Amino acid sequence: MRRTFIAPFLILGLIVGGCSSSSTATSAAPGTPATGATPAPATSAAGQQFIFGLVTKTETNPFFVKMKEGAQAKATELGVKLMTGAGAKDGDNAGQVTAIENMVNAGAKGILITPSDTKAIVPTIAKYRAQGILFIALDTATDPQSAVDALFATNNFNAGLLIGQWAKGKMAGKTPVIATLDLQPGITVGAQRHNGFLQGYGLITGADPNSSDLQTASVVVCSQDTHGDQTEGQTAMENCLTKNPNINLVYTINEPAAFGAYTAIKSAGKDKNITIVSVDGGCQGVQGVVDGKIAATSQQYPLKMASMGIQAMYDWAKGGAKPSGYTDTGVTLITDQTQTGVDSKDSAYGTANCWGTK
Repeated sequence: MRRTFIAPFLILGLIVGGCSSSSTATSAAPGTPATGATPAPATSAAGQQFIFGLVTKTETNPFFVKMKEGAQAKATELGVKLMTGAGAKDGDNAGQVTAIENMVNAGAKGILITPSDTKAIVPTIAKYRAQGILFIALDTATDPQSAVDALFATNNFNAGLLIGQWAKGKMAGKTPVIATLDLQPGITVGAQRHNGFLQGYGLITGADPNSSDLQTASVVVCSQDTHGDQTEGQTAMENCLTKNPNINLVYTINEPAAFGAYTAIKSAGKDKNITIVSVDGGCQGVQGVVDGKIAATSQQYPLKMASMGIQAMYDWAKGGAKPSGYTDTGVTLITDQTQTGVDSKDSAYGTANCWGTK
């Protein structure tokens, strides 16, 4: 992002609920499960309680707030201590590096991470993997994916394919004039969703599902980076409408960017003429489908990603197999405007399943 960098810092304490400021790393002792019985702390052979870490891109995006909730719920269930941290903003690699260092210094045995800069974070991960720390990526693959021990994530290319296929059906008989509101250059998840959307629409073919390079097509008249931020999404959309007021289809990297785009579109009096598609399927995003702000969104499940990641880390710490490879945590297209040949679920399903289960 084009903002002043805020250095992260470490706070040790108990998490009761909610989330801390976006650059904070925190340590949470296990809480009390719903049954009222406090689990015995999960410990190593030496009797030390297991400490795991979770490093997200931000502490404010609802997607990562829910991911943190899922990780904490599973950690509490298993009796392990969870430390959490994030950069000051999406793309803040330095903040994520500091959060990792803080966790390692506090004795973390394994770390879950949604990498902001999928290439720049790799040397730090390699340094601590060499010291025996387990790393599992959530939601976003590192570049290369093999830089971590395992990946639990949506197939982000397929998420893009679904909204692209849906948009092609929706736009039948019209010439698309497309704006893409992207993440930032060189990030795997951003390229996967973007390229999947274009291929799903039939505008490109043979895209590499693992590439971090954005492709384009002649009908894409404006592309702007938003860093997944609502305010930047609004500004990006305003810029695109100034550049080409005939835009009739907008792809957004996530739902905060989509809501920002809708604000700009509504202000321009074009909300009846422009279709927005997105990715996340969060509770607010699904409500956006209900309200007609987002036409279709690919739903993914951060609670599930986090829960599975903590469980895999715990099993390994207790002497089980080290997690490896890629685990697909699923994706579902959510829309109230079905298109022939495109699998989807309605907003009622989306509301019942938003964010997934712990």
